[in-house]
Amino acid sequence: MNKSLILLLTVLFLIPQAAPAEWYKGNTHTHTVNSDGGAAPDEVARWYKENGYQFLVITDHDFVTNVDGLNSILAAEEKFLVIPGEEVSDGAVAKDGRDVPIHLNAINIRKTIPAAGGKGVTETLQADVRAINAAGGLCQINHPNFGWALGVEDMAAAGDYKIFEIANAHPYVNNAGGGGMISTEALWDSLLTRGKKVFGVASDDAHGYRIFNERQANPGRAWVWVKADRLAAEDIVSAMSRGDFYCSTGVTLKDIKAEEKALTVEIAASARGDVKYTVYFIGRGGKVLSTVYDNPAVYKITGKEGYVRAKVVDSNGLIAWIQPLFIREK
Repeated sequence: MNKSLILLLTVLFLIPQAAPAEWYKGNTHTHTVNSDGGAAPDEVARWYKENGYQFLVITDHDFVTNVDGLNSILAAEEKFLVIPGEEVSDGAVAKDGRDVPIHLNAINIRKTIPAAGGKGVTETLQADVRAINAAGGLCQINHPNFGWALGVEDMAAAGDYKIFEIANAHPYVNNAGGGGMISTEALWDSLLTRGKKVFGVASDDAHGYRIFNERQANPGRAWVWVKADRLAAEDIVSAMSRGDFYCSTGVTLKDIKAEEKALTVEIAASARGDVKYTVYFIGRGGKVLSTVYDNPAVYKITGKEGYVRAKVVDSNGLIAWIQPLFIREK
């Protein structure tokens, strides 16, 4: 064998090869007895671990739970990560005189972040986003339709946040909109159409762990799948900041390929063989660009869409949302 080839093969063998990124299932909005949740942090973490999750963010109102002990115990048993966080609970007076709630998650922080306050809804939201960013946390704006608190103008002006809840599984947060108010998904399209690069999150906003019914804010109803190099807080946060994740209420994907000329979505096989899927590719203004029944589902990019995102709906109403691919105009 050629000596140069032998040397090359030897060098390649000696250089550690990077492990491929993996998909990790997690929840980014969870409460315990440290605020208004119904179970202790260790019980909450164990519920998620025992129900197929790989990571959990504990986000009690205005309190940061120390998760070092939880990680020592749970990680020793099996791969599972608890990330510290806080739901910063603020409020403001809306233009119509109503007092409205403004809640944001600060993900992967160690110290409590006080509510920043402000003169109105937009100013208060902006101040809280800045405070979370200054503390080094990943900022997630929560349930914008809860109390009909946050409109398009507020969200568009709020500065540098990366993610917000398009699907919060709490039963009383008005995801679907109504009475002339738009849904959280329509709000997402409005922001994307304005050029706001923001990614959509689905989360439990879990509070109740004893009684399970449709009126309770139970765990296990909405989550994210994050594609990260490692199951580590900094890797999960970094991947979500880049949009390397999708969110779901029950549909699982096998792969997502975002390329220059096409967006491809491959759906994982369901445990039930009779489930059917519809994939909607959506662009500027929330317009449905294409409806596809194939698996994998492929959308060929024209360069005029502004952005392309995908929504997979199964025949039982469960959904997966794929993050937008931002298109350079041709």
